[in-house]
Amino acid sequence: MFKSGFVVIIGRPNVGKSSFLNKILEEKIAIITPKPQTTRDRILGIYTKDDCQIVFLDTPGIHISDKELNKCMVDKALSALFDADLALVMAEPSDTVESLSTVFEHVKDFRKKAIFVLNKSDLLPEEMVLKKIDELSPAMNFIYKQAVSCITGDRIDILMNEIYKALPEGPPFFPDDMITDASERFLCAELIREKVFLLTQKEIPYSAAVEIEQFKEGEIARISAVIHIERSSQKAIVIGKGGSMLKKIGTQARIDMERLLGQKVFLELFVRVTENWTKNPRELKRLGYK
Repeated sequence: MFKSGFVVIIGRPNVGKSSFLNKILEEKIAIITPKPQTTRDRILGIYTKDDCQIVFLDTPGIHISDKELNKCMVDKALSALFDADLALVMAEPSDTVESLSTVFEHVKDFRKKAIFVLNKSDLLPEEMVLKKIDELSPAMNFIYKQAVSCITGDRIDILMNEIYKALPEGPPFFPDDMITDASERFLCAELIREKVFLLTQKEIPYSAAVEIEQFKEGEIARISAVIHIERSSQKAIVIGKGGSMLKKIGTQARIDMERLLGQKVFLELFVRVTENWTKNPRELKRLGYK
């Protein structure tokens, strides 16, 4: 018996959805930073075994905002929820019933089968784990509840078994050697954006978008990318004194790109002011967010 299906990972920002996906696949396909709202797009990860193919949909965090970019991010999460056979509703120990209420309401609205996942359980004493699950989960009729840790790997195998049980019989959707539908171009842009998130402070990460302008394959991959920011003052920070910050971003991104592509990479970075791109529907569409 072969089972297959789409499983959306949904929750508030920064609860560990991307870390969970990377842990399951044993590959880094979703960027991770300590800052909330790092994930801006739906990331598809394909987990294939002899008896199943589970297509995970990592999503931006569900949150309430008037900003045009943030609305686009939430729309992408809800679109993934619409397409899924099963929802993994992910929370963390700092969550409350109130903080999760918007997430719960969306899952209820789409009438999806759902599993409750308390991530980062390594942050709690063992005797508090079940108590926290019971505290957070009564608002919905979950088919299963489990605590996991993406740091230690605890109970992830148990959760995967329950996901398998909840999926329908069916053929695979993708070749068994494929782990994502994301292009190398997209993944490389995300790696650059990850370094901007990790290396810059305050509003800079949230005002930055990355656009790959050139991607030439060969013995050495030649990649040219633009980091879009919203104001001239931000441009100076991203470039840094004597170009030091931009060089650091480029060096760290290039190392990850070479690991991803399995070859040497020549990376060229530019910084461009695209005023108020996070509020401009035309720019959001051009940059792939709308």
